[in-house]
Amino acid sequence: MNHDIYVLGIETSCDETAAAVVKNGTEILSNIVASQMESHKRFGGVVPEIASRHHVEQITLVIEEAMRKADVSFQQLSAIAVTQGPGLVGALLIGVNAAKALAFAHGLPLVGVHHIAGHIYANRLVTEMKFPLLSLVVSGGHTELVYMEGHGKFQVIGETRDDAAGEAYDKVARALNLPYPGGPHIDRLAQEGKVTIDLPRAWLEEGSYDFSFSGLKSAVLNTLHNANQRGEIIDPKDMAASFQASVIDVLVTKTVNAAKEYNVRQVLLAGGVAANRGLRAELERKMAELDHIELVIPPLSLCTDNAAMIAAAGTVLFTQGKLADMALNADPSLELD
Repeated sequence: MNHDIYVLGIETSCDETAAAVVKNGTEILSNIVASQMESHKRFGGVVPEIASRHHVEQITLVIEEAMRKADVSFQQLSAIAVTQGPGLVGALLIGVNAAKALAFAHGLPLVGVHHIAGHIYANRLVTEMKFPLLSLVVSGGHTELVYMEGHGKFQVIGETRDDAAGEAYDKVARALNLPYPGGPHIDRLAQEGKVTIDLPRAWLEEGSYDFSFSGLKSAVLNTLHNANQRGEIIDPKDMAASFQASVIDVLVTKTVNAAKEYNVRQVLLAGGVAANRGLRAELERKMAELDHIELVIPPLSLCTDNAAMIAAAGTVLFTQGKLADMALNADPSLELD
């Protein structure tokens, strides 16, 4: 008798239309992503209405391609998992309604997935999760430290109080006249520059695992502005290196301290900014000193928004019997509990 679990994942929380089929929560059979980056580039950020329109155009094509590439029929599927939130409400609605329509048409169970849970579970497509674990989630809209004692149990022990790391990257990139999205451009420049500019690090109060990047962003803008007034030129490479050093120092130090305090077996890196080479290298260097904790970093294709991660997280919810019904709705400010 065949007990394999096949889950179709759908992700439309921001500006990627994605669908994937994952077997048993760990094996990717297909992972299709249609990016809209080119459409949003000229606006210097994601325009929600344009994102929604693109999702409408792409969603059916992307799902069909994911099913075709996986060579799985709807009869073979165990469930359909979809990002319920957080994200842009118009964008989320396209995915949620597509998932509901398919679940209804094929009589399949429906699972609503938290976007950040998806990013964390992208790591399970690399290796099995070992509890208790700590996940550092760094993306455009989120910077969080999440402690997990078991599957589907999330405890947020630290989060951003203002700008997420990714937002700070985009704003600093704009000040340096770099294209959107700014993260990869700053990361590349930082590799070529030197840390010559003294920028603040927001450690917050003693023992806090929260993050704050708005002060750092303001310090960068002020430094550039003041130099400009004096007719001085600051090398963008050195500014990128100095800014990145400040962000990474705080992220890595707090992650390592939390990993020790919570006595975890594994540290997972997750989210779009997890693709940052500087962050990956520094986390690897610092975690090597804690040889009893395994560090897991997903490949670049699983760091940015994709649907395989949603299917992976959805598989766990499905096996735990945490199903949604046809009243499932998009929730742009969904909490990770």
